[in-house]
Amino acid sequence: MNIKLPVFLFLIIIFFCYSYFVYTKGTDNLPPFSSDKELVLKGKLLWQDKNCNACYQIFGLGGYLGPELTNEMSQPGKGKSYAKAILEHGINRMPDYHLNPDEINSLIAFLQMVDTASRTNYSSENEK
Repeated sequence: MNIKLPVFLFLIIIFFCYSYFVYTKGTDNLPPFSSDKELVLKGKLLWQDKNCNACYQIFGLGGYLGPELTNEMSQPGKGKSYAKAILEHGINRMPDYHLNPDEINSLIAFLQMVDTASRTNYSSENEK
């Protein structure tokens, strides 16, 4: 009996279930360091809507056309004003998506939350 097909189908089903959970329930409980949950959630949804992950990586997952953005907000010379300028006008291969100021602020809040999450040590906080 060929076992490859059932194993393949099982893995595909697990992948879709996991993807559904991550993209629909993944931000229900944002970490406590998020000061504005609604703004961050809007930024995450906009990130998904504009398919930013096709070109950019977060936590090592995503495309390779643009840079890894996990810690971009805390890099010297970068940060909120740098991200805002890029989001307002686009650069090189990234087009100008004509985002309104609220969308720009929500994307920046999302990227700041990702940056903060990547530098947070959950194990030491949970041991206290």
